[in-house]
Amino acid sequence: MLDFPTRAPVAQGIEHRPPEPGAQVRILPGAHVGSDHDQALELASLPSDPVVLFRRWYEDAERSGIQLPTAMALATAAADGRPSIRHVLLRGIADRGFVFYTNHGSRKGTELAENPRAAFSIYWRELDRQISVTGDVSQVSEEESDAYFATRPREARLGAWSSRQSTELRSRDELMERFAAFDAEYPGDEVPRPSFWGGYLIDPITVEFWQGRPHRLHDRFLYRRAGDRWTIRRLSP
Repeated sequence: MLDFPTRAPVAQGIEHRPPEPGAQVRILPGAHVGSDHDQALELASLPSDPVVLFRRWYEDAERSGIQLPTAMALATAAADGRPSIRHVLLRGIADRGFVFYTNHGSRKGTELAENPRAAFSIYWRELDRQISVTGDVSQVSEEESDAYFATRPREARLGAWSSRQSTELRSRDELMERFAAFDAEYPGDEVPRPSFWGGYLIDPITVEFWQGRPHRLHDRFLYRRAGDRWTIRRLSP
């Protein structure tokens, strides 16, 4: 078991300067780009379970040749409610929810320990589709984490041992020295999973499906869990 701090130290000597009163806001170009798609999304055609529709849309994304269709923006929050966000890879779509893997000592890992709730969003521009999920989070079983870890390339498994994720590095050399040390410690393909690394399950409470339509008159449907059942509502774009 490695023993290392779970939070990166705060950078010192950086002065925060608020914007001056009356400062102009720059309007970025491309803010009024419309949709090239006209795929209707109708309530009557939606399955009662959002995971079923999620799988259909994901399969469409795979067939369309989108690079990295599993990339999702994952938001977590500390106990004080201050949020943070980063992109991770969705690694499992199960009947019970959505699975990703990370270092438990990372910023998201420590935030999930304090506040086991998360949200994520996936946007497939090529299909003009977006899915947004909120839910409660729990760690998956040790067996599930072991099984997934074994599928990773050897170098990625060594990387999991080497990176004290979210903590400060003095230099890249420090990171590569740790990698070399673990490379020597585990010379074969049998690289065990570190105890500080594993999977998380997002058990969805809401799932929103967004389909781009012309003139920004998009289709939006929100699934909300009520006990063991789901309600579905159409939302204004």
